[in-house]
Amino acid sequence: MVKFEGIFPAIITPMTADGALNEAAYRQVMEFNIQAGVQGFWVAGGTGESVLLEDEENMRIAEIVADQSQGRIVNIMHVGAPTTTRSARLAEHAAKAGVEAICCVPPFFYRQSDEAIVEHYRVVAAAADLPLFVYNLPNSTGVEITPQLMQKIQERVPQLAGLKHSAPYVPYVRDFAKMGLACFIGNCRLMLPALTIGAVGCVDGPPNMAPERWVALWNAYRSGNLQEAEAAQEYASQVADLVQPFRFHAIAKAILGARLGIDCGEPRLPGQALTSDEHAALLGQATKIGLL
Repeated sequence: MVKFEGIFPAIITPMTADGALNEAAYRQVMEFNIQAGVQGFWVAGGTGESVLLEDEENMRIAEIVADQSQGRIVNIMHVGAPTTTRSARLAEHAAKAGVEAICCVPPFFYRQSDEAIVEHYRVVAAAADLPLFVYNLPNSTGVEITPQLMQKIQERVPQLAGLKHSAPYVPYVRDFAKMGLACFIGNCRLMLPALTIGAVGCVDGPPNMAPERWVALWNAYRSGNLQEAEAAQEYASQVADLVQPFRFHAIAKAILGARLGIDCGEPRLPGQALTSDEHAALLGQATKIGLL
């Protein structure tokens, strides 16, 4: 049985100098995280720039992660798109590619009724017939999945397995857990407190830059050593503190590039690259906290 728990970094999508998907670098970032002990990946989500990629690129990413992992970790592939038809097509392909689960944001841009949101998830989940994770990211989608809405989804979507909870109201984690759902906290700075109220792990971008720090936190908590877990949370959060508004993709790619000795490219437009001064300052900060 697939276990949905632990550290699931939201992995970046490395790009080549001309802005195309860099498959070789993608595999290296995956392997770096796997060797650090992560339990899985949240693939082509917000950190992975999925909404800025072509459907064919997202499909190729599903094939890459399934091939690279070889069953060693669990891949949860994001298939969210503005239309239900596109999301369902991506979900069907993800299942054929060999990922273990799919995740999906709710329909965005146009406001939809609860009934339309539930039907969207029903169709997408049926296309893959894999465990489905709801991607609760209201700051980006404009739609918050409350426990009340999740109950409606749970009643109509038998493939529902859990969610990534990236909404501001963290106490909902407890409600989702009581519903029998695998709830990953989407804020890595709050991983430890979220675990104490029912979260099964963490999905966020910073852990793919320093997976060893969040793996240490997970292992300390699982062993029952709360004092060690608290220290690990503080140590890990130093990495999250490197993140700046509007620059996350560039920062993550720069840090991983420096740690692995590879070029992860720049964010896809309209994402902004770091200036040379910003890049130097970032690496200086990373060195100061022992990351480089």
